[in-house]
Amino acid sequence: MTDHDTDRRSDAQSAHGRDAVHHAAVETALAALDLDTKAGLLSGQDAWTLPAIPEIGLRSLVMSDGPVGVRGQEWSAADPSVALPSPTALAATWDPQLARTAGHLLAQEARRKGVHVLLAPTVNLHRSPLGGRHFECYSEDPHLTGVIGAGYVRGVQEGGVGTTVKHFVGNDAETDRLTVDNRIAPRPLHELYLAPFEHIVENARPWGIMTAYNQVNGATMTEHHHLVNEVLRGSWGFDGVNVSDWTAARDTVRALNGGLDVAMPGPRTVFGDRLAAAVRAGEVTESAVDAAVRRVLLLAARTGCLEGVPAAVDPARVPQGIDGRAVAREIARSSFVLLRNEPVADGRPVLPADPAALRTVAVIGAAARDARVLGGGSATVFPEAVVAPLEGLRAALPEGVTLRYAVGAEPRTRVPHARTGFALRTRYLAADGRVLAETPQSDGKVQLIGSYPEGVGRAELAAVELTGTFTPQATGRHVLAVSGTGALRLTVAGQVHFDADCAPDGSDPFEAFMHPAEQRVEVPLTAGEQVDVTLRFVPRSLGLGDDMDALNFSLGHAEPQQAPDAEIEEAVRTAAGADLAVVVVATTEEVESEGFDRADLRLPGRQDELVARVAAANPRTVVVVNSGSPVELPWREQVPAVLLSWFPGQEAGAALADVLLGAAEPGGRLPTTWPARLEDAPVTRVTPEGGQLDYTEGLFIGYRAWERAAAAPAYPFGHGLGYTDWEYESLDTTPDSVRVRLRNTGQRAGREVVQIYLAPADSGPAGAAPTDRDAAWPARRLAGFAAVRAAPGESVEAEIALPRRMFEIWDETAGARRLIAGDYTVEAAHSVADRRLTAEITVG
Repeated sequence: MTDHDTDRRSDAQSAHGRDAVHHAAVETALAALDLDTKAGLLSGQDAWTLPAIPEIGLRSLVMSDGPVGVRGQEWSAADPSVALPSPTALAATWDPQLARTAGHLLAQEARRKGVHVLLAPTVNLHRSPLGGRHFECYSEDPHLTGVIGAGYVRGVQEGGVGTTVKHFVGNDAETDRLTVDNRIAPRPLHELYLAPFEHIVENARPWGIMTAYNQVNGATMTEHHHLVNEVLRGSWGFDGVNVSDWTAARDTVRALNGGLDVAMPGPRTVFGDRLAAAVRAGEVTESAVDAAVRRVLLLAARTGCLEGVPAAVDPARVPQGIDGRAVAREIARSSFVLLRNEPVADGRPVLPADPAALRTVAVIGAAARDARVLGGGSATVFPEAVVAPLEGLRAALPEGVTLRYAVGAEPRTRVPHARTGFALRTRYLAADGRVLAETPQSDGKVQLIGSYPEGVGRAELAAVELTGTFTPQATGRHVLAVSGTGALRLTVAGQVHFDADCAPDGSDPFEAFMHPAEQRVEVPLTAGEQVDVTLRFVPRSLGLGDDMDALNFSLGHAEPQQAPDAEIEEAVRTAAGADLAVVVVATTEEVESEGFDRADLRLPGRQDELVARVAAANPRTVVVVNSGSPVELPWREQVPAVLLSWFPGQEAGAALADVLLGAAEPGGRLPTTWPARLEDAPVTRVTPEGGQLDYTEGLFIGYRAWERAAAAPAYPFGHGLGYTDWEYESLDTTPDSVRVRLRNTGQRAGREVVQIYLAPADSGPAGAAPTDRDAAWPARRLAGFAAVRAAPGESVEAEIALPRRMFEIWDETAGARRLIAGDYTVEAAHSVADRRLTAEITVG
């Protein structure tokens, strides 16, 4: 037995012993509580916390949004957070150990902010490329999603912080997500949508699950007795807490009987006083309340919130001292997917660029200067600093290299938040002008959800001022934009430029709050001359309902600009003659965010035209695609290199410079198929009809569906190039595992992700299983993967387990998984479309 095996066995024994202690302490604490106290413990006391019960030594449990950082209880830049790359980026690493490291860092951040439970990860699937929140999910494949998600959960919980794997289940699109009834047949429900949750429960033992807003097959998920009590807790043995998505719990009796433990946010929810009354009325049993309370107390014990009970993780073994910037940078460069890298005039691929050979580099694009580093909505955190691509390249290029920049084409329909040249703070004012609180502000967006800063309450708060100074970098007419639902007054250099009461836009109050209409003014300013700026806001409402404090208004700024045609012409002139042209294109919050699905996959604005024009002017053009999920790339054959950076987190520019200049290899592989055109995608329906969304495609989403489609994608699932080449030399298989030997045949050290696909040997065009021809079976499915590294000329082996589950289907008649015996082809592949070696096995 190795030392590692001994340590793992010791950890398991220790965990078992702590579980016994926890359960005994839970029973003691439960016995001391009366009905009203128990019912109150199942209801949030505010937006992010559960109530403390000092009599039993229970401290208040604090929850916080993730998944790319830990925001804490305040939705504010006053307490910055490390911002990691998006979940699609993390999945693109195909590296569960790196996901685990991310979890360690996030646990460290949570402990720093006094957070006990992280509301993450999101493991819903990329059913359709139109899903607006796909940047927050991992992949179109359930196995890849489950493996990366399990690594993340293990990492967070090894840091002593709980997770809530979400959104259980079927929250695969944003349109009408609060009410939609997703109709999913049993087999795809179990083999696709439940599978990541099942893998994580089995392999990472999460301490929490968050149930979704939507219905599945007629029952709201916060009330879904079958999926929660019979599947999640019954078949899978989940022993953690089931918390509602925020405001998702709608009925006291149905929620408790459906397996919901905690209704958030508080203080007024379907639990608490309503639950106690329901027990007294005989509508639910007190024993059902006790079962939920046990699970909450167990979570408290595991996170160290129950006095006198050791936490689930010994504090001496909690990972500490993790460098957040270094982790963010490593994940980013490991996630970048090199989609294309063709030879140029000298016969070599354009990437990596040789810094010593460069004299002039052109950087083009609004997102090169103002990188979009994370997605919108509940995934939002506020990093202390962001390294934009322009900044990262400027710092990494050798002295003497000239870097030229041009905007080219503005993708945003809204003015970006004021940042460069601004020094801002937010002041919360009483009616008599007293300053109740003052907080620093990293940019011009003031957004709070959950609570106001200490010392600020609804009763006293009368106005909020975003105030400070601005030092322009250019002379001319600067555009300043204000937005918010309420009275807004903008003063610049002592002169009022805007003063009006702005009404909400649209019928959806949440959307009106999150995306208020924008009003613009032009202000003539002189470069280098500092001016005072104040935006005073008197909100129409101080909260999202009675129980959740909320505030949202913003100041935007744009430099004096040329006409759009002139901007593109300037970009072409900037790129022409440069040794390297780097064009950064991006999506915006207006097209890719939580709360709505996408209408199309086009890059916003005139970015496609910009790329085509720059590529025509400079044959050494690299396009960096800054998006969280697929976009159409109609110019992809016109440029030698295309690099996908996802939403790359706070170290975006540093990681990009590492990869472009060859200090690091782009390590990513696509976790989702990249269509050439939206109309080619097999699944595009995300809008319900009559309140229902039928998953008529069954098992065929992602690459499973693309292999039956008439059109080919732009880039297949698993695709990604590195800076070296690999020869797959041999494949040895058993029904339990695969061993692949491969050799690095290039000139650089590199990393390869070996993907194993499993196909019925005689699947045929209809995809029938070999001995079960009445069961639809995709042509192949991802069965496992592993990453290997090797020096030039070195050979290396990858050993990959073949789980029995990969040979099983969900038997709808039996209501259980069933092994499908027969002959299978095992494929060792670089991507689903680039399969290098095959072998046959028989499963009996």
